[in-house]
Amino acid sequence: MWMGTTESPSVDLSSYRDQHFKGSRAEQERLLKTSCTMYVGNLSFYTTEEQIYELFSKCGDIKRIIMGLDKFKKTPCGFCFVEYYTREDAENCMRYINATRLDDRIVRTDWDAGFIEGRQYGRGKSGGQVRDEYRADFDGGRGGYGKIMQPKFTPDALPR
Repeated sequence: MWMGTTESPSVDLSSYRDQHFKGSRAEQERLLKTSCTMYVGNLSFYTTEEQIYELFSKCGDIKRIIMGLDKFKKTPCGFCFVEYYTREDAENCMRYINATRLDDRIVRTDWDAGFIEGRQYGRGKSGGQVRDEYRADFDGGRGGYGKIMQPKFTPDALPR
């Protein structure tokens, strides 16, 4: 029996839309409904591409994984894109992997309209993800405290 998205809420589109999408809202919706690309968020900064491959390949053959990187340091910053060969495999990812644990973190998967070069870099002012800049708690898996909790450097603070 064919499981369309109307019969399986776990594969329906979320309400999130990439505000940086280059194109019309209708084009974005069309791409999201046919995409084989997943956005994966809430990854540990220490999760490897191999760990992602091991988990996500349980849903189908992976075409490629693009790790999210801090745009200045070029280090992992907690997200990636996983591209499958078929929509069916990507739907299985939404059904079975979304909200599961990877590297001691609950990962979030969502549909992506398709990876475009440059989107692998964090969009935050400091180079990472925007939401990490506003975090006030300590999260070792995401690099420590958020940027708002880090002390501001001033030359006056240096010992004389």
